Amino acid sequence: MTYYITTPIYYPSDKLHIGHSYTTVAADAMARYKRLRGFDVMFLTGTDEHGQKIENRAQEVGVTPQKFVDDIVDWIKDLWKTMDISYDKFIRTTDKEHIEVVQKIFKKLYEQGDIYKSEYTGLYCTPCESFFTEHQLVDGKCPDCNRDVEKVKEEAYFFKLSKYQDRLIKHIEENPNFIQPNTRQNEMLNNFLKVGLEDLCVSRTSFKWGIPVDFDNKHVVYVWIDALSNYISALGYLGQDTDYKKYWPADVHLVGKEIIRFHTIIWPAILMALDEPLPKQIFGHGWLIIDGGKMSKSVGNVVDPSILVNRYGSDAIRYFLLREISFGQDGNFTNKALITRINSDLANDLGNLTSRTVAMIEKYFAGTLPTERIDNEYDASVKSIISHNVALMEENIERLFFDKSLENIWIIIRRLNKYIDETTPWLLAKDANDTNKLAGVLYTLVEGLRIVSIMIEPFMPNTTLKIWQQIGLSRGELTHWDTIHEFGKLTQVHAKKYDNIFPRIDVEKELTELAHPVSATSQSNDKLDITAEISIDDFVKVELKIGEVIECNKVPKADKLLVSKIKIGDQIRTIVSGIALYYSPEEFVGKKVVVVTNLKPVKLRGILSEGMILCASDDNGNLVAIGPLGEMVSGAVVK
Repeated sequence: MTYYITTPIYYPSDKLHIGHSYTTVAADAMARYKRLRGFDVMFLTGTDEHGQKIENRAQEVGVTPQKFVDDIVDWIKDLWKTMDISYDKFIRTTDKEHIEVVQKIFKKLYEQGDIYKSEYTGLYCTPCESFFTEHQLVDGKCPDCNRDVEKVKEEAYFFKLSKYQDRLIKHIEENPNFIQPNTRQNEMLNNFLKVGLEDLCVSRTSFKWGIPVDFDNKHVVYVWIDALSNYISALGYLGQDTDYKKYWPADVHLVGKEIIRFHTIIWPAILMALDEPLPKQIFGHGWLIIDGGKMSKSVGNVVDPSILVNRYGSDAIRYFLLREISFGQDGNFTNKALITRINSDLANDLGNLTSRTVAMIEKYFAGTLPTERIDNEYDASVKSIISHNVALMEENIERLFFDKSLENIWIIIRRLNKYIDETTPWLLAKDANDTNKLAGVLYTLVEGLRIVSIMIEPFMPNTTLKIWQQIGLSRGELTHWDTIHEFGKLTQVHAKKYDNIFPRIDVEKELTELAHPVSATSQSNDKLDITAEISIDDFVKVELKIGEVIECNKVPKADKLLVSKIKIGDQIRTIVSGIALYYSPEEFVGKKVVVVTNLKPVKLRGILSEGMILCASDDNGNLVAIGPLGEMVSGAVVK
């Protein structure tokens, strides 16, 4: 079984914002889910790198267009690593293979009469790369970004879009799931197709940064054929023995609603002209709204996802994006809503359930549950809730109802938390005659937690691993998706408490700091003038332990960073440090260092750093990692 899912290819005129992350996280969650169900998945994302706007931006900063997009694409790929995006292919429209496919498609359509040369006259918005008619303007300006448009008149090639109008209407009406949600389908039919289509300009001569029309070099291929063809060029279309036959047609194209017209009218018409199958579904989701308007680079009201991920971790951001907003509808983004959701759902519900369950198994049974257990009167209700919501979750995620899928999971989590209050394990622990009842209660909790941990993996893959670490699981037979349908798969339970997976956040403090964000790259290198004193109560909050470096490597594309595996007692942590100018990976291995172990984990260059190595530096900039003067075991506490 194969499954092919795509995001739009993003326009690298600047860094991406949280709205782009929304689409990509949704696609990633679906790709991960399908992989867990045994599908051979192809998850495609990428960048649309041609056009006049890129050419102009490159001129503004004094570099070639290729250099300009290369730098942005590197940043985008780093962002996707940071957000744990598991794409299978990253397509760039500057890729040699893509260019060759686009040129062949353009020539084929020209030779068969679906493309012809004429002259274009119209109104054009360069920042939005879009043409508009007079009546579409708002107060004479671009309806999307409110900027000036210019009259354009130039020779161009046109695609006979009008030729495929009736076929498109017929296909959409006969395939009600082709465009989702249904409101988008009605919009395409009533506002565009049934009104009448005009032929489409598919080449430009007013700029050069694009794919040349190989039989008429004065022209470059315009965005519609260039960008949209990525979905098949990435699969090796027109090649031999490629992935095209294996994965096409796509199961779903995920796009924002502002570009659904291009994907549901222009793209299918091009495929019809090529005599190729149409994608099975195009899903046009809503916008993230901030300050009452669509988040947009052109408007400037954007949120940088990398700042949020570095503060809260990728799983928290992924969860918020898919839980807070009904996929398909617009949704408001605010920092307060994000922090509130993290505190209520992740810290209070899931975090507390994990922490309380594991702590009680450790406290009452030294981490290992006995095999003799007795059920209680609440178990049937818990099992019924789990079974019912497992089935609903699977139905909802198949329909791309991510918020409802997560709600199904949280119904289970909330029921398990209520189960703790109902069964009062702390009272059962006081009576030796209730030991088997207590073991039964804790088994129900940890088995429910096992099922929850598998269900959340498509959305929060790192959290799944953290839960498994605490309940003694590793990837294997008991973590297969199918096991969530059968309660009681755990036979042995060995639990060990670690740090809370989602600590609570001080809302007011966070909102103040987010209002004045400071990124690591923008901080001054000047010495800090430390005038504030701290009390002993503040100091003892910092947990310092001795760690031993057991593995060390350079971080790719980061001259100053090393990533180390550090053994701290019976734990192994990954820590990223800016010490590559002072230590080689080889000489750092084997050293014992002082580590801050209760520092909030952050993502650095896509790597989760779980602590800080303490170092000292002198006035000349020399740096030395701090370690014990004598022999000291790893895990020893620094006092």
